[in-house]
Amino acid sequence: MNQYWYGAAYTNELVTDTFRATDAEPRNAASPTLEGKLVLHDGAKRDRDPYVGDVGVSGRTTYLTHDTAVAARNVLADLADHQRADGWIPPASINDYTLPLFDYPLWWVTSSWDYVLYTGDTAYGAQYYGALTKTLDGWYPSVTDSRGLLSRPSGYGDYAFLPRDGEVTYYNALYVQALSDAAQLAKALGRQADADRWQQRAQAVSTAINTYLWDPAAGAYLDAANGPVRHGQDGNSIAVVAGVADQARAQSALDYLATHTALPYGNAFMDNDTLIGEGSKRVYAFTSYPELQARFRTGQADSAIDQIKRTYGWMAGHDPGVTDWKGIGPDGSLYEGAYTSAAHGWSTGVLPALTNDLLGVTPVTPGFATWSVEPHPGSVAWARGQVPTPHGPLTVSWRQTGRGLSLTVTAPKDTSGTVVVNGKRFTVRGGTHSFTVR
Repeated sequence: MNQYWYGAAYTNELVTDTFRATDAEPRNAASPTLEGKLVLHDGAKRDRDPYVGDVGVSGRTTYLTHDTAVAARNVLADLADHQRADGWIPPASINDYTLPLFDYPLWWVTSSWDYVLYTGDTAYGAQYYGALTKTLDGWYPSVTDSRGLLSRPSGYGDYAFLPRDGEVTYYNALYVQALSDAAQLAKALGRQADADRWQQRAQAVSTAINTYLWDPAAGAYLDAANGPVRHGQDGNSIAVVAGVADQARAQSALDYLATHTALPYGNAFMDNDTLIGEGSKRVYAFTSYPELQARFRTGQADSAIDQIKRTYGWMAGHDPGVTDWKGIGPDGSLYEGAYTSAAHGWSTGVLPALTNDLLGVTPVTPGFATWSVEPHPGSVAWARGQVPTPHGPLTVSWRQTGRGLSLTVTAPKDTSGTVVVNGKRFTVRGGTHSFTVR
């Protein structure tokens, strides 16, 4: 586990760099508004452009490891500054900020909340609150159909340029997550009416997903409402993480993925090949991260750890052996051959999964003013770690013994948090606190 954590941290170091027109993505990505600024590129060598979907993962890795949160802020602010009049936000500077991706404005929303949550920079949230409102209340309602679901129009792509238009579970589950995150930001900024409205919409979209996109025969969410029947890792996992799925659906969907997508080198992002030719053989660490989160958070820590060992163990055991690949293809190959990015920030989700979910440390309000420690140990005997916060380090260590789980947390003064050990909840303030719970 330590090796995979450090491999992700190292990968993220390689993608953190100064933006330079002379070595950025060559397809019209050079941008005077980014020139000379520290950014999170998507890949160290390929593509070398800051994509906001990648920041959705690499941003969290950054906040947990390095004092370079400004690299994420620079990307998020620049993309918002290039927002289209209808509310759509570009995914990156490529093609002069015009690459038409459907899902990435949602990643901008969730990444913006992550940035505020981990850093406490509510000034950023206030400055770009209008852009967020325009995205959620302008662009996405314009592409919502009569059933209350996002329906991707032709001409738009997504994180993998997959040929799926119309009602797709992944887009809609991510929409629920973005609405929920926006509601949290609204509350932090004292805009309760907006928070209530977005949370109500999130619930309405969740209901529509469960009504129209759940496949009772498979016990999992359909990838899309139209076309051949298939079930995606992305939609099913985010539906669990975003709270779309109730406990029974969450268990069923994760069981389905375990049964139908498990490979020696991770879990495939599709259960069959009806979308792309190698869909059932391709592994994306990007879409595997929410599945890891879902498994930890639903009491399936051991299955999460098994998936980590297969996915990251495979990459660690093959050249170059120290960084996380953009994608794994048939038989564990680099999925695009020599053109594959072998150091990609969007694949570093193992690090926040281990820190936030296995160790159990997460911020609850901006800047860790309040926090939560809730380990999900499974059969892991012990863990310890330190999380940087604006108030100082927050350290946690725990060990499973014959007496139960023993945990010690040392938190910065002027913060408070909730400690959950084996279902028992404790509220504490800064300082050192120890617990042993059977």
